[in-house]
Amino acid sequence: MKHLDPTLQPVFEEILARNPGEAEFHQATRELLDSLGPVVARHPEYTDAAIIRRVCEPERQIIFRVPWVDDAGQVQLNRGFRVEFNSALGPYKGGLRFHPSVYLGIIKFLGFEQIFKNALTGMPIGGGKGGSDFDPKGRSDAEVMRFCQSFMTELYRHIGEYTDVPAGDIGVGGREIGYLFGQYKRITNRYESGVLTGKGIGWGGSLVRTEATGYGTVFFAGEILKARGSSFDGKTVVVSGSGNVATYAAEKAAALGATVIACSDSSGYVVDEKGLDLDLLKEVKQVRRERLSSYAEARESARFVATTTGGAVWDVPCDIALPCATQNELDGDHALALVRNGCTVVAEGANMPCTPEAVKVFAEAGVAFAPGKAANAGGVATSALEMQQNASRDSWSFAHTEARLEEIMVGIHARCLETADTYGAPGNYVAGANIAGFIQVADAMLALGVI
Repeated sequence: MKHLDPTLQPVFEEILARNPGEAEFHQATRELLDSLGPVVARHPEYTDAAIIRRVCEPERQIIFRVPWVDDAGQVQLNRGFRVEFNSALGPYKGGLRFHPSVYLGIIKFLGFEQIFKNALTGMPIGGGKGGSDFDPKGRSDAEVMRFCQSFMTELYRHIGEYTDVPAGDIGVGGREIGYLFGQYKRITNRYESGVLTGKGIGWGGSLVRTEATGYGTVFFAGEILKARGSSFDGKTVVVSGSGNVATYAAEKAAALGATVIACSDSSGYVVDEKGLDLDLLKEVKQVRRERLSSYAEARESARFVATTTGGAVWDVPCDIALPCATQNELDGDHALALVRNGCTVVAEGANMPCTPEAVKVFAEAGVAFAPGKAANAGGVATSALEMQQNASRDSWSFAHTEARLEEIMVGIHARCLETADTYGAPGNYVAGANIAGFIQVADAMLALGVI
């Protein structure tokens, strides 16, 4: 790990002391601080106003219990979180994650990343995140409904279309958003459709929102390729994960001429040299909610490799890698395997899926690496477009919304490159994204005073 700028070292030491045991949050803040040396040198006003210290401290952290009754009549207990991190640019905006791994440190890392991701979109939204250690896998629809209703019974008092606008994330899809919105409407006696995004198309949702994070990641990767005089046409692509982000990243990459040959889930990964059959993948994962082994059983050209073998989807040779599963899934050894096998572009569809060691390997090998706060910003950008449609009581076509999404991602790419160049790190997407997002938030915080 490189040395921090001397001005920033005390800031990071304070973060470690004030937030013990929150490894993911430490990692996310350190990644930002690593980029800010040239910024504090040019802008002493940020240091004078303690902007960096303040942006690393959430405005509000909410933790609450979530009791609910399972189908057997037994009372279950989970913990709920909402970290409202920064509202300098607009209402807090960020997803809800339902997964057993959720604890305060993960929610804080996700909320911190969300601040700068949201800033990069150019939309007027702040950063926040929430969730629970509840696991929807294996639960009946009735159990998920009862949990969501209990969760919203506490959360409703903290959110609103001008205050905090949650959305989905891992474990929170259209089903969960529906139950959450229904309970919010029931408690408040208001059809405040702008309070949640990721809603169903028939009741306030936006076309393209389901596809947006995956499509946006591919649009960003396409701009990287274009800057290098290339395109997706004829390239081989590997994605990790097999949820919405991975599926629609694969769909858009294939539409642009690539062959997507592998994807994964927690049980292992599937390789299909003929290219993934996306209709079959959606049937297996989204309709039947089965493991990827079912895909391989139904497709003669595919083979399944179980996690127990010790291998990873990153062992599959490819031109472009799109990590779309979860944080810290791609480590230094995986990065070395990708480099050895000729990978030239890595764009993060998930939040912080590459470890610092992996990012270092990519940098040293000359692999173009796009961090999640830039490459996967399409999801929250389209959520903001959903908020626009809700505010105007309007509904846009798929083509119009996708065109706006692509326009936003092209703009983020250009902004990252321009900022990196301005601050002495040409071609460095990590530095460009961190600095561009930070400066936008920092200037707004200066304007609003010490609050």
